[in-house]
Amino acid sequence: MKRVLITGAAGFLGSHLCDRFIKEGYYVIGMDNLITGDLKNIEHLFKLENFEFAHHDVSKFVFVPGQLDYILHFASPASPIDYLKIPIQTLKVGSLGTHNLLGLAKAKKACMLIASTSEVYGDPQVHPQTENYWGNVNPVGPRGVYDEAKRFQEAITMAYHTFHGVDTKIVRIFNTYGPRMRLNDGRVLPAFIGQALRGEDLTIFGDGSQTRSFCYVDDLVEGIYRLLLSDYHQPVNIGNPSEITISQFAEEIIKLTGTNQKVIYKDLPVDDPKQRQPDISRAREILGWEPKVSREEGLKITYDYFRSLSKEELYKSKHRFE
Repeated sequence: MKRVLITGAAGFLGSHLCDRFIKEGYYVIGMDNLITGDLKNIEHLFKLENFEFAHHDVSKFVFVPGQLDYILHFASPASPIDYLKIPIQTLKVGSLGTHNLLGLAKAKKACMLIASTSEVYGDPQVHPQTENYWGNVNPVGPRGVYDEAKRFQEAITMAYHTFHGVDTKIVRIFNTYGPRMRLNDGRVLPAFIGQALRGEDLTIFGDGSQTRSFCYVDDLVEGIYRLLLSDYHQPVNIGNPSEITISQFAEEIIKLTGTNQKVIYKDLPVDDPKQRQPDISRAREILGWEPKVSREEGLKITYDYFRSLSKEELYKSKHRFE
């Protein structure tokens, strides 16, 4: 049985990856320090013989006994509210954490895949964004702690590949959504749905003309799985190229939830990207991958999940780290 270490296992994406690798017959070691993750996301796996959980911060030395075939590094705060509240931890998990795990991959002769992000493109001057675009990032702005952590993560990963011969993969993830997201973590989709469920007005930052491209989590996981098993080492965009303005998206959420909330506008945060759309030509060519789940279908599943939350969870999610 092949063994895989998944960091950030109790988070949104990490937990879905744990499910996928269990389904594929792997022995899964989930690792998380629970600073943003939640054990509820993986508690259904604890009874399985081929799953184990390690409560550990990968910014400190990482030891895993025995054989290890794959490492998927998904440990990192990923939402603006999180990384603005815990900027040092965000930088450390992207730098020290990645270094520790690459060292582990080298020692175990394991393949390592890192979760990078479309945020490496910053506020892009190229649209849609291809993997060859180097980005437009402010390293000392408020978002720099996340953007530059991910950019460094890519650089050290490629250095371990070229200098030490470690088998590495880099996935650049575009806006992803689905069950197990936290409401009001600063990302637009859960924020809108949370506001609708609580009967609050929907808040748009900026004039609403900025765009995003939303990918359902099952599609993302499929792309990541294919990339891990490929022979490709350069960065690959995984996302849904169906682009929509934030104003149009707010209208979709109001229609989906059947609410009659108003939309209110506030100032756009510093360095917030105006456009976000992946060019997935490389994923199509190399992985034979493209998204299958429509936004309408994915949003319904996600809304049903959020609607199933208790009132306590619905309101508690507003006050993370406060």
